[in-house]
Amino acid sequence: MNELRVLVIADNLLARAGLAALLAEQFRVVGQVAGGESLADDIEVYRPDVLVWDFGWEPKNALDCLSELLDESGENGLLPLLILLPDDDHAAESAALLRSANSGGLLLRDAQPDQLATAVNAVGQGLIVFDPVLAALPVSEIIPEAPVSPLTAREREVLQLLAEGLANKHIALRLGISDHTVKFHVNAIMNKLNAQSRTDAVVRATRLGLIML
Repeated sequence: MNELRVLVIADNLLARAGLAALLAEQFRVVGQVAGGESLADDIEVYRPDVLVWDFGWEPKNALDCLSELLDESGENGLLPLLILLPDDDHAAESAALLRSANSGGLLLRDAQPDQLATAVNAVGQGLIVFDPVLAALPVSEIIPEAPVSPLTAREREVLQLLAEGLANKHIALRLGISDHTVKFHVNAIMNKLNAQSRTDAVVRATRLGLIML
């Protein structure tokens, strides 16, 4: 069994129980809870690795709850979150809120069990996952785009050290190259990721699965 700790969230009791039973075949389901004012406390109690949130047939209530939860999570962001939607009506709005989560994904509620398991695994590894139907929607401005060209092996090394918080001088010492060369690689990384800063580059790269923090 995968040791990933999953917390199932759904207002409907039957939907919650069914989803938990399905996920329990492959993951450690640590709890089943409804959304609401106590959700932040529930997350603290169960300490999951991934949240799987079934928005039900009326996503607006869940969206409001998620928005409040994100406000409470502050700068630390929310845990990896997989949202299950009934259709594409609220996909763009849901994706916008996912920007504040550490990683996330959107699936339709009728996704097959193997799709669901794959998505949970991917989200748990810091990736972004979209149902093929939802991926066709205009959400490109919400989710970081892939690099305009692939990062070289050296750029990936520099990027990983950036993620560790190293300054150019220390990256140069670690890799045995000059400060000037490091600066060249950092500029190339930022251009390829369309990032506005070193921090933005690390965030985008993490969401794209290029590095692991």
